[in-house]
Amino acid sequence: MPENDSAERILVVVAHPDDCDFGCAGSTARWTSEGREVSYCIVTDGDAGGSDRAVSRADLAKLRRREQTAAAAAVGVSDITFLGHPDGKVQPTIELRRDISRVIRIKKPQRVVTQSPERNYQRIFASHPDHLAAGEAALCAVYPDARNPFAHIELLEQEGLEPHSVAEVYLMAVMKGDTVVDITDTIERKLAALKCHASQYENWDDLAERIRGWARLNAEQNGLGEGRSAESFLRVPTG
Repeated sequence: MPENDSAERILVVVAHPDDCDFGCAGSTARWTSEGREVSYCIVTDGDAGGSDRAVSRADLAKLRRREQTAAAAAVGVSDITFLGHPDGKVQPTIELRRDISRVIRIKKPQRVVTQSPERNYQRIFASHPDHLAAGEAALCAVYPDARNPFAHIELLEQEGLEPHSVAEVYLMAVMKGDTVVDITDTIERKLAALKCHASQYENWDDLAERIRGWARLNAEQNGLGEGRSAESFLRVPTG
């Protein structure tokens, strides 16, 4: 972590339940253990996920909210906003920008963690179209929408939400990050969070081993040494 890291309120904005756990749950567990406030904003309920056709989409949406709530608790998060946008159809619309801006004005984070709006050709599965759209909308919400009193004027005039400027954004799943968080002490909590999403995987042992491998590789590539685990981000100053 940067030596001058002083963010006390952090908002994680992602497209689907489980995205925050794949992308930053180890860091989140570290941040909450340090006494920081972390909130989640989940754009969809993930009702287009999974492979069980016998489960109705409405029932799956309810299940995935329960899974995400349990996963959040595993890393010290209890504050979750579900926006309920259609899964598989996310676009960086004015409406989604407004909804994320609303959450930013309410939570007043100093840091927003979100998905990269740029496709990662080295890790294509991280670049689901919903991820790209959620990341683009979140960045637009950070700048200029949430800080502009005249953007989404109803937030100010009808809801009384004053503008808020976010100091920085951490982008997940980028091809080359510049900020690394050592999660050696919290990797097990990340795995505990991911295990809560049982509707989304068939072989937990294989997934857990892949997650461990990615974390070890992140640590080695960022100079933390053998036997360490890490998550990496691209830090974008936005203050």
